[in-house]
Amino acid sequence: MGQGIFVLLHTVNCMAKNLVIVESPAKAKTIEGYLGKDFLVKASYGHIRDLPKGNDAIDIANGFKPRYEVSEDKDKVVNELRKLVEKAETVWLATDEDREGEAISWHLAEVLQLDPEKTRRIVFHEITRKAITEAVANPRGIDYHLVDAQQARRILDRLVGFELSPVLWTKVKTGLSAGRVQSVAVRLISEREREIDRFTSASFVKVSGDFLAAGKKLKAELTEKLKDIQLAEAFLNECKGATYSVASLEVKPGKKSPSPPFITSTLQQEASRKHGFSVSQTMVLAQKLYESGKITYMRTDSVNLSDAALEMAKETIVSQYGSEFYQHRKFKTKSSNAQEAHEAIRPTDFNETKVSEDSREQKLYELIWKRTIASQMADAEIEKTIVGINISTSNRQLTATGEVLKFEGFLKVYLESRDEEEEDDDTGVLPPVTLGQVLTLKELVATERFSRPPSRFTEASLVKKLEELGIGRPSTYAPTISTIMKREYVVKEDREGKVRPYQVVTLQADKISQATKTEITGAEKAKLFPTDMGMLVTDFLVLYFPDIVDYSFTAQVENEFDEIAQGKISWNQMISTFYGPFHLKVKETKEKAERVQGERILGVDPVSGFQVSVRLGRYGPLVQMEGKDGKPMFANLRQGQRLETIALEEAMELFRLPRELGEFEDKVVKANIGRFGPYVQHNSKFYTIPKTGDPYTITLPEAIELIEAKRISDAAKVIAEFDNGNIRVLNGRWGPYLAISGENVKIPKGVEASSLTEADCTELYQQHMAKVATEGPKKKASFRGKKK
Repeated sequence: MGQGIFVLLHTVNCMAKNLVIVESPAKAKTIEGYLGKDFLVKASYGHIRDLPKGNDAIDIANGFKPRYEVSEDKDKVVNELRKLVEKAETVWLATDEDREGEAISWHLAEVLQLDPEKTRRIVFHEITRKAITEAVANPRGIDYHLVDAQQARRILDRLVGFELSPVLWTKVKTGLSAGRVQSVAVRLISEREREIDRFTSASFVKVSGDFLAAGKKLKAELTEKLKDIQLAEAFLNECKGATYSVASLEVKPGKKSPSPPFITSTLQQEASRKHGFSVSQTMVLAQKLYESGKITYMRTDSVNLSDAALEMAKETIVSQYGSEFYQHRKFKTKSSNAQEAHEAIRPTDFNETKVSEDSREQKLYELIWKRTIASQMADAEIEKTIVGINISTSNRQLTATGEVLKFEGFLKVYLESRDEEEEDDDTGVLPPVTLGQVLTLKELVATERFSRPPSRFTEASLVKKLEELGIGRPSTYAPTISTIMKREYVVKEDREGKVRPYQVVTLQADKISQATKTEITGAEKAKLFPTDMGMLVTDFLVLYFPDIVDYSFTAQVENEFDEIAQGKISWNQMISTFYGPFHLKVKETKEKAERVQGERILGVDPVSGFQVSVRLGRYGPLVQMEGKDGKPMFANLRQGQRLETIALEEAMELFRLPRELGEFEDKVVKANIGRFGPYVQHNSKFYTIPKTGDPYTITLPEAIELIEAKRISDAAKVIAEFDNGNIRVLNGRWGPYLAISGENVKIPKGVEASSLTEADCTELYQQHMAKVATEGPKKKASFRGKKK
């Protein structure tokens, strides 16, 4: 039982006339500070009930009526709240103002059997004294349209998962599961990977020149890209002995405008670009900032700022930067179906700059503060200069482009980062030049470059794509990404690049030189890669359930949820329209679809002549080769290898494992890859090879180093052993404990673990087993509950 729930069960002030129920203890603590002694604030710890596991959670024949159960781990919370409800004159439901929060309030009202006459629903988008006071002064009832929208999403997703998963078990692999939005996200990642596979990189040549203009450096480029290095060399030869002069000079004013304040998706994207936060990490940090009253609600798709916020921003800008930096702006929300009337994500008090001792929370807060302030600041004014440079011996022309920042405007506070697929802008400041001015050439350099494939998705760019397609909503982006990684349909990882040669031709002092240089290409950092399982499942769903993974269809379902929230359509009818064709398709696929294994024949082993193939095995993708005695040999695929792209030569390399490295202490040492990754085996014991190691290249001395390091680590863990190792006193993560007969026994506080005798250990074990017999073994919290 968590510590927070333990706190909830302590004696409370039963004299309070008003009971306020929120989702979390942190939110409760902040709100309680703004309300008087007549208010008691308690937490429900999120949802108190949900659809139970099993096939009777939804009564399909009776209009898809759901059956909810209180979770086992929420029984005590519910019982305590019931006692408090009985003693309160008024109950205030103060859960979040979005659909999820509205549903929590509805579930509380149902389970606690709240009297509508003494129940008030209050909402606020920031946890400040003013917002809470206004909410209490303006209560409302539960918005059942919002509840219906949340309920429709929950029921539809359960139906899809519950009916689709068994199809995957029989046709692909046991234990698989599928979800509506998650499957679309995996499809996006899979299709991008295949797009990259199909991409053929083409080379071209960029020519740049370094000049001196009255002694100052000026960099220019040939506006056109040359087809190949031979054409580039011919151009450089043409430039020998040439005179370079300023042929055109264009100066034009420009401006840059700030981005709107953050919504959920843009905060996730920018926190990833600037600080490397994952999408879920950003939401956890934002939740803490919200619950402590530092920012407004963090799940929103509105860029609107309240009049009070606009006034606060104005005061901050004028006082800190001057009135010339202020510009009032009203941003329009792009989404026509933006959920509810939220504000953008902004600070609740612009005068607060230091809000947390946690460096990550502080970084996120500063990001939100800067973005919000910048959104109400003046444009940055720039002066763009374009210089055309004639070459006396050629018809081609070089161009130099530069910018001068004339007025900082919002750039004084904030500059939005860009995704890596966006072109870099190397524009700098140019030295002053005049028409006809002759420039001195230092060198002309022709560099071979290559076209780049589409970029793989990061978590942030995937959110951006889902938002563009209208798939998902602010509350679903983070859980969607977490789910597809948890299900191992997608992995997030770094991958090493490959060395690629490129040609460089240089003209300097009328002499041409050539060189071959190398660069690393294809290196990836924290990118999303589809697994073989993810791609196989995607292919299966595209073939048999095209609607489920269709982008426009999924977006339309999201729009229908929005219409339910607005009271325009009935949730039962919406689900019925979806479920009928879907259910028929499930039945048809179970009967007619072939089992999928992703098997592909690569060819034959050039030595033995046996057939080599790849397929999906029980523990993942593998390569298989027939054996002499009819027994096939197997090897696991390595990181970065895929069923549909691995070549025969790469597959044969995998059969080098297990490798015998030599002997240590008269025992053979082997390197291999198992279900849980690469390892070294010695004397029937296994030692994990770290990520920096490679079972194909690890040496005997390196393996011995791993073995000895593990022995030292294990020795430090063991405090004492008795009865030939059957009784062990060990150092654990949470302190010393006993390991006896498969049981872990806690050592009481104040007992020195190193002083325990065998008799002491036996006595502690007997006491432990007696307690287990009386109370039962400790169980993990279950989501199954009793019917309420």
